[in-house]
Amino acid sequence: MDAVQILNESSDLLDSTVARLEGADWLRSTPAEGWTVADQIGHLTWTDEISLQALTDPVAFQRLAEEVASAADAGFVDRGAHELAALPAADLLARWRRARRELSEGLLAADPGGKIPWFGPPMRPITMATARTMETWAHSLDVFDTFGIEFPETSALWAVARIGVRTRDFAFRLRSLAAPGDVRVELDMPGGERFEDGPEDAPDRVVGSGWGFAAVVTQRRNLADVDLAAVGDGASTWMGVAQAFAGAPTAGPAPGERLA
Repeated sequence: MDAVQILNESSDLLDSTVARLEGADWLRSTPAEGWTVADQIGHLTWTDEISLQALTDPVAFQRLAEEVASAADAGFVDRGAHELAALPAADLLARWRRARRELSEGLLAADPGGKIPWFGPPMRPITMATARTMETWAHSLDVFDTFGIEFPETSALWAVARIGVRTRDFAFRLRSLAAPGDVRVELDMPGGERFEDGPEDAPDRVVGSGWGFAAVVTQRRNLADVDLAAVGDGASTWMGVAQAFAGAPTAGPAPGERLA
């Protein structure tokens, strides 16, 4: 299954849930402090629209990126999400559907080897699709947790696992910490498959469920609350600071703080 197809399936799963909500449900607070269900969808909509702009109008996107950098404005993403969340639910849902459809089409048509500008380093289309899947997965879990719905294991776990591994050193740099040496990651994935990364003889290891790893690296669960084990000081420290998404360093939930 390709990266764009996984992104589409992840979005469709969340869509099928929020499309059934009544008006008041959109204003329900989610486990993300200060964020309603509408804010969650507003954030995905805003980011999909900006990703589409980066893909289709890189000059305009570059102007935006330069304005943000010169203003040192760390809150522009959240403001965009909250502004969109103020739309009527039906309008917000329609706008998100349009944005993600156009982004999907654009990613499929893009040169696979080309680079798309971003607020950080430029990325290839497959990387952008994988990053969007990670974020969609994380915000979907917020929504599912809000209503006490079990969040299933899906192919999106592969995307989140890849991003989670790739952002290991990034998470340490954010906190001005030295990254550990090699860490072996072995995860049980949907369909009985295995995700493996890192040298087989690495002394530090992260072993367990792909779902648990995804929830930890997106800071939606504490390591103590999922089927995941960190062996060795380096692996344990990593699981305490893991952050698969960009932005300022943030902390995940404490043990027992966030359970389905």
